[in-house]
Amino acid sequence: MKSAGTCETWGLNLNSQPFSIADNIQDLAACIACGESAAQAFFQLNDVPVLCNAPCGTREDALAFPTGQITLAFCRNCGHVFNSSFAPERMLYNQQYENSLHYSPLFDRYINDLGRDLVSRFQLREKNVIEIGCGKGDFLALLCRLGSNRGIGFDPSYEPGRMDDDAGEHIRIIRDLYAESYGHLACDLLCCRQTLEHISDPASFLDSIRRSLGESHKNTPVFFEVPNALYTLQHKGIWDIIYEHVSYFWSVPLAHLFHRCGFAATRIEEAFGGQYLCLEAIQGQQPQDDLQQHALLARVTEDVRLFADTFRSTLQDATAILEDVARRGGRTVVWGAGSKGVTFLNLFRKFDIAYAVDINPHKQGKFVPGTSCLIVQPEFLTEYQPDVVFLMNPLYREEIARQLAGLAPQAELVPV
Repeated sequence: MKSAGTCETWGLNLNSQPFSIADNIQDLAACIACGESAAQAFFQLNDVPVLCNAPCGTREDALAFPTGQITLAFCRNCGHVFNSSFAPERMLYNQQYENSLHYSPLFDRYINDLGRDLVSRFQLREKNVIEIGCGKGDFLALLCRLGSNRGIGFDPSYEPGRMDDDAGEHIRIIRDLYAESYGHLACDLLCCRQTLEHISDPASFLDSIRRSLGESHKNTPVFFEVPNALYTLQHKGIWDIIYEHVSYFWSVPLAHLFHRCGFAATRIEEAFGGQYLCLEAIQGQQPQDDLQQHALLARVTEDVRLFADTFRSTLQDATAILEDVARRGGRTVVWGAGSKGVTFLNLFRKFDIAYAVDINPHKQGKFVPGTSCLIVQPEFLTEYQPDVVFLMNPLYREEIARQLAGLAPQAELVPV
């Protein structure tokens, strides 16, 4: 979708202009959630890595990493936010893709609590579980272990040998995209975590799932977890804007999408400090609370209107800190080489931050896509002794502060 009006460009003297603010845009695009031609662009990012969670083996590969454009569009009909510039042919999910968060005690507690809750509420005991987008198989293994269940996972990026768990003998991983051809598989729960937002045509994807379940699994529950767009829009979570996320879901358009595709949402709630949104549904229809949805839509419309200012002020705050450290000849590192950290480091390429800390051993020794930043283990800080450590996810503040106290006690931990 191209702008019919002008674009105000705001720069930080970076190697490239980091973003532009759409102004007076007249054209509309079809919303990928509801299908109505009511989506209008409101924000644009240029030259961002097409994959954040694909650390590179060499600095040269990282600097030459493919980039794309993000044009955020907002649907005035259903409220969905999505990247209208997304090109699915540019995505390559293979074994290089690494987004596991299971090395964090905080995240591990969340995921274990989630697994126990699903097993208990859906009475998953010696049942069949299918997970779409299972990654390295950790969550599927957890569900199988907790309930003595059998699991089948789908993910092209699955890496054999990564799943070190007793449940492994009861799990089959298919390195393929889930499709209707797999509809014959027994299923007592279908789950899909942190995947729907990557799908360029989510309605067709959900239609395919409903058809594959068919009448024989009409009452089979489905569980979806996605990033919560309201965290991005309302709580300055601007680092979550990444190319591999086509959609930015919040409760109203998410429920609308499932309703459109023949599912009745039985539960929608925020999780993980409001950063995630969890939905449960079964096949069927449900009445829509138009009055409540209208009020929520009005509030989010205002959040969208103000988002460019939110983005600008958040970058200005971080820039002031980086410039102050540079004037003092100090050292800066980023803690967290996931999506948030990669976005941050690419927006601030000018400052050439040399190191990013990550506790995932499969990222350590590699480079952040789009930059020359090396990913290191936390113990590296005992030698490097930074002055400022940017914390990319404030939820981990207590956990990381404890580690940092024993590694670089003089360093200032700055959540962004």
